[in-house]
Amino acid sequence: MGLNACVVSTLDDLEDQLPNANLVVIRLAGSVDLLCEVQSLMKNRGLDLPVICRVERKSLEIVVAAMQQGARYVLDVDEWSATQWHSAMKKPAVKSLQPTPPSPVPQRAPSPRSVVYVDQASRNLLALAQKVAQANVTVLLEGPTGSGKEVLARVLHESSPCATGPFVGLNCAAMPELMIEDMLFGHEKGAFTGALKEHKGLFEQAQGGTLFLDEITEMPIHLQAKLLRVLQERSLMRLGGERLIALDVRVIAATNKNLREAIAQREFREDLYFRLSTFKLRVPTLQERPGDILPLVARLLARHASEGQAYRVSAQAQGLLLAYPWPGNVRELENVMLRAMVLCPDHMITPEHLMFDDAPTAAPVVRSQLAQAPVADRLNTPMSRVNVPQDFVEVDLSTLIPTSEQAQAPTLERGLHAGVKNSEQRLIQAALEATGTRNDAARKLGISPRTLRYKLAKLKGSAPELATSLEG
Repeated sequence: MGLNACVVSTLDDLEDQLPNANLVVIRLAGSVDLLCEVQSLMKNRGLDLPVICRVERKSLEIVVAAMQQGARYVLDVDEWSATQWHSAMKKPAVKSLQPTPPSPVPQRAPSPRSVVYVDQASRNLLALAQKVAQANVTVLLEGPTGSGKEVLARVLHESSPCATGPFVGLNCAAMPELMIEDMLFGHEKGAFTGALKEHKGLFEQAQGGTLFLDEITEMPIHLQAKLLRVLQERSLMRLGGERLIALDVRVIAATNKNLREAIAQREFREDLYFRLSTFKLRVPTLQERPGDILPLVARLLARHASEGQAYRVSAQAQGLLLAYPWPGNVRELENVMLRAMVLCPDHMITPEHLMFDDAPTAAPVVRSQLAQAPVADRLNTPMSRVNVPQDFVEVDLSTLIPTSEQAQAPTLERGLHAGVKNSEQRLIQAALEATGTRNDAARKLGISPRTLRYKLAKLKGSAPELATSLEG
């Protein structure tokens, strides 16, 4: 079936083109009202068509609102190309709401998840991961904590031939040593005291799919030998069992440590390392892929905002987000944005609402780059879709930051540390005044009471008068 896109600017256009359409393209300006009306009309007609919204790059709040309303894709007005979506429309997208006779439904691969890989380094990694996913090889993911290794593992699974199978994960550091063996390999009934019935381990639960072993370096050394044998033989024997069980499982392992150092310290088996690292992928830190920061911010705001809310980020706040080194990577970015949403009364996030876990001056390299080039120059590079798997990136949200605000963005050379520190002091003071107790204030700020005590202690050394007033 060929692609028949219904391009809508008014409801009249939709009425005329809808009978033969299998895709709806809407041009939004000012609000998402037209999207809501189109969705209502399609529902009344008993149709379920994918909807693509085209939005001006300066209207970030409209982008977020359209995503929340259920648009399948949100694109800049200049990015629409019907040929890009032809392969997505090979099957009819119209789904009747009338009852139909039951028939066998073939198992289909789930739609690949939408991930934010906008920076060039991220796009290269994503293109390489797509190629690796097609080969039945074990993969070792290396990268710091919070950088998104599990996200990449799921991308590998969903891009592979075993995407219809299960994705099963185990954090090797989160389980007691005595339980990991049973969790992985399972046991037969009566294998030990309390084994009242047989138990399939995670390898068996992942049959036909992917087993993700996070923090693999935390696996006890004696279990590493058993894991190696299972990977070599492609079969296992349950605890207390007498027969080998054949396995059809892809294994992806991840670590935030240097495995070479762990091998040198005899904490990790070298033969297992070579078995796991048939193909190694390194997930860069968030600081190494600054082009992902603002698109991630937009995605996080859309994900955590209440229905009907649309948050905006001022140019000054964008500058701080770009300059901060993000030692906690994406996980820290999510924490910072959640705090900002709690403290932001009017849905406009400014520097006063950004509470970083640590507030060091921006890294010298980042700071010098910001001084040499306006923020706008770093954000307006259009996203190429070459070598990027379809459906993985919905929109280059970084191109939709209002250019008028970008022109006013500071170079951040002046007083970044002082500005963040003053903002933090004001937020702590406001939280204490609003709640009355340190524990409640810490909860409102999204930090632990211990962290709040630490920040108050630092204030005693640098601003004792303010610290006294805060405690009072």
